[in-house]
Amino acid sequence: MAKKTPNTRKNEIATAIINLFAEAPKKLWNYKQLAHALGIRTQAQKQVVIEALNSLLEHGQLEQVSHGKFRLNLRQSYVTGILDRQSVAKKTYLIPDDGGEPIFIAERSMGCALNGDKVKVLLYPRRKNRDEEGEVVEVLERAKMEFVGILEVKPNFAFLNVDRKQLTYDIFIPYDKLNGGKNGQKCIARITEWEDKNKNPIGEIVDVLGNVGDNDTEMHAILAEFGLPYKYPEEVEEAANKIDAGITPEEIRKRIDMRDVCTFTIDPKDAKDFDDAISIRKLDTGLWEVGVHIADVTHYVSENSIIEQEAVNRATSIYLVDRTIPMLPERLSNNICSLRPNEDKLTFSVIFQLDEFAELKNYQIARTVIKSNHRFTYEEAQTIIETGEGEYKDEMLKLNEFAKMLRVKRFAKGAIAFERIEVRFEIDEKGKPISVFFKEAKESNKLIEEFMLLANKTVATHIGKPQKRGEKPKTFVYRIHDVPNPDKLAEFSTFIKRFGYKLKTTGKNTEISSAINHLLNEVDGKKEQNLIETLAIRSMAKAIYSTDNSGHYGLAFDYYTHFTSPIRRYPDMMVHRLLTRYLTGGRSVDAAEWELLCKHSSDMEQLAANAERASIKYKQVEYMSERLGQIFDGVISGVTEWGIYVELNENKCEGMIPIRNLSDDYYTFDEKNYCIIGRHKHKKYQLGDSVTVKIARTDLVKKQLDLALV
Repeated sequence: MAKKTPNTRKNEIATAIINLFAEAPKKLWNYKQLAHALGIRTQAQKQVVIEALNSLLEHGQLEQVSHGKFRLNLRQSYVTGILDRQSVAKKTYLIPDDGGEPIFIAERSMGCALNGDKVKVLLYPRRKNRDEEGEVVEVLERAKMEFVGILEVKPNFAFLNVDRKQLTYDIFIPYDKLNGGKNGQKCIARITEWEDKNKNPIGEIVDVLGNVGDNDTEMHAILAEFGLPYKYPEEVEEAANKIDAGITPEEIRKRIDMRDVCTFTIDPKDAKDFDDAISIRKLDTGLWEVGVHIADVTHYVSENSIIEQEAVNRATSIYLVDRTIPMLPERLSNNICSLRPNEDKLTFSVIFQLDEFAELKNYQIARTVIKSNHRFTYEEAQTIIETGEGEYKDEMLKLNEFAKMLRVKRFAKGAIAFERIEVRFEIDEKGKPISVFFKEAKESNKLIEEFMLLANKTVATHIGKPQKRGEKPKTFVYRIHDVPNPDKLAEFSTFIKRFGYKLKTTGKNTEISSAINHLLNEVDGKKEQNLIETLAIRSMAKAIYSTDNSGHYGLAFDYYTHFTSPIRRYPDMMVHRLLTRYLTGGRSVDAAEWELLCKHSSDMEQLAANAERASIKYKQVEYMSERLGQIFDGVISGVTEWGIYVELNENKCEGMIPIRNLSDDYYTFDEKNYCIIGRHKHKKYQLGDSVTVKIARTDLVKKQLDLALV
């Protein structure tokens, strides 16, 4: 163990002194009493006590009441809150429960606390021109107790070696707590004891994931790393198996029967959970009836049931590179609720009446029963749109005609056209990536998108928009998207000038969104397209769920919700429940309770997105591991103080050139201008620059791809 410095000893004794004072805040202590209480005997240690006391006095944590007598400075205060480690700046702040300003917590003041923990912090007296600072004195609630790592078993001890991004310490595992884990295997350990920051946490193995490099092991490890479930509880599966899937004549009589209307689904070719279908027919009035039919999940999942609780906890389905981890048991998601062709299905529908110009003349929100005539893949629907030939071509072409009109109207009102290229992998039977392809939204995708948007907007407006002046709307679940942060937008505008683009950042919302759309059209097909689209999205606010409606900026909707995917999103189930309640005259629900569910759903959505990105990153590194030494053209996609990130043009894989490997100069990071600059030769590497690189090293454990400049 490394020898402790005098500073370390002084800090430890200072903390121990503060703890003594904190136990009896009004008690007076003298130097001898403190030394005795701390068990200090030697003269050298007593000198450290004096130094610690002087330091605490200087920082204002103690006050000297009379000569040689000290007490806690009661003007100081303790604050509770959540620790938030900012990944870019690598600094930790306490976000106070009372909503005050964030408080800086230095690494030396973290104790045994980790990012996300709820803690009690002792505030230091504020120093001039410095952030308010504090020290963790107690961990009130752990955000995370379980960690993924590789087990290292030695003759007399074992450790779980954890990724340093998760935990800066390895976890000591007693021999009797290995639970079958073997040396070199990926496992999950739960921390059972950790009180001393100078010692490793003690834990136990709670699950053995398998051998490093095995596809199932690695995918489960990614999910566990983000605290997401990788297996389904047996009792929930059993509850789903007991659900009666039959549709009684009595149930049909309660609903609008639309089984004789031309209806079909359009989904990805590998989809099994068809949660939306679309119908169309010409009415005698000359109007067109278009129905958006959504799986009636809440008919089968009872409130407060074990299945409902599992759906609440998961909040979303998760889509990794090679698998879907469903929110609902597969008997519901892929069978009972899935709108499979030629089967009677219970649905919740929004039925529109449109004229020839796609103007909405009337609508109805109702429970229905449907029978899908056909299951189309997006590719099959696209072929009909492009050729004008195929089964149900008249219906498909009319729906596409309406969708294009709806889209034009939406953009005229200020919607933004974010349509990023998605990277996809072709995977073999063992989960190994064998090729990369790009998924682009075509007319068939946009057809479904427009009608889903229309249904979501209509449902939100129906509940949220007051029918009478002064009427208070009932509590509802909205999908909201705030206006862009002006500072971020201005930074983005400054950056794109180096590519020769301009962006208007002030004026009406519609003017700004129109300028963003113009930019996105300009970069379409250019090598910098993905980079600029990524940065444009980063300059936007994140869309979240809330009971407090503020509109959806990106879609240019005053009212918007998520109603159309209850099989894979819990907020949609919430919306279905509220609709059922309000359409039958029920009273408004408690907003605070539902807001908590909204926040949980937003948080879980972000975690799922992080896991999805991690699985893509893993497959990218795995794919590139067989291309060591090969040369690629790319664009600098990120600049940090530890290196520059490069996105390869050919396959959109991203790797890093460590700054330590740039041996031609000493480089410094210019955060404001997104670049690093050589101190002597002044060579500059800036975000957006074109570079040629070779694949230098791959590390699947760290999901890291190292590149070298050519």
